Amino acid sequence: MTDTTTINPSLANVNRDATEIGGREIMVEMVGVNKFFGTFHALNSIDMKVGSGEVVVVIGPSGSGKSTLIRCINRLEHHDRGRIVVDGIELTEDVRNIALIRRETGMVFQQFNLFPHLTVIDNITLGPRQVLKMPKKQAEDRAMELLERVKIPEQARKFPGQLSGGQQQRVAIARSLAMQPKIMLFDEPTSALDPEMISEVLNVILELAKTGITLIVVTHEMGFAREAADRVIFMADGEIVEVGEPEHFFTNPQEERTQLFLSQIL
Repeated sequence: MTDTTTINPSLANVNRDATEIGGREIMVEMVGVNKFFGTFHALNSIDMKVGSGEVVVVIGPSGSGKSTLIRCINRLEHHDRGRIVVDGIELTEDVRNIALIRRETGMVFQQFNLFPHLTVIDNITLGPRQVLKMPKKQAEDRAMELLERVKIPEQARKFPGQLSGGQQQRVAIARSLAMQPKIMLFDEPTSALDPEMISEVLNVILELAKTGITLIVVTHEMGFAREAADRVIFMADGEIVEVGEPEHFFTNPQEERTQLFLSQIL
């Protein structure tokens, strides 16, 4: 857990909850979370806990609230009611808490959101150098280690426009990892990719799942969910309908809405 007193002594009294689930420290907890877009009820009384090192995959039909769910975790979307606690830090209107939570969470989007005018290595080192105040040499060494991990070290000096979509998404993953997050959020990371590029990105996330980092992945890739997830969450109409381990979830779903969804896609 980040020592807030080393960031700013005034943060020593930030509200932190020390709790566990199944022997794991709770990294993300949502209690009665609601989100509205005008009159549209995007999230309806969401209760969810994710333990340290867990891989949780969120699936469901389009418009079910999956992306809104994870975007609320690091305040890319503002939740209207309920409680969100990330690594013991409650997400409130206090900008200090929001900053702390964003330092502990990395986010990978559907689109790659790379800076087109910066090389791959400069995209990856920008955050560590500006936010973490990491020396240039250390940041570049770390960037090359991460490019090795995502298997594209030879692309370090190229610009994003010179890469394939799969390569750009792997750079985006490396960029998030460079900030040394405890939690990684993936919002349908393969939806913008051509079919032949999907597996290369999913393989990187699979390898990442073995490192002990906490992952919450929104995806339509059921094969990935079966292989990588500790738990699968099915959402529909802004609600969590069913939660289960992959073997139970895909072979013996309990809820009618889950059964219908799986029958349509499997």
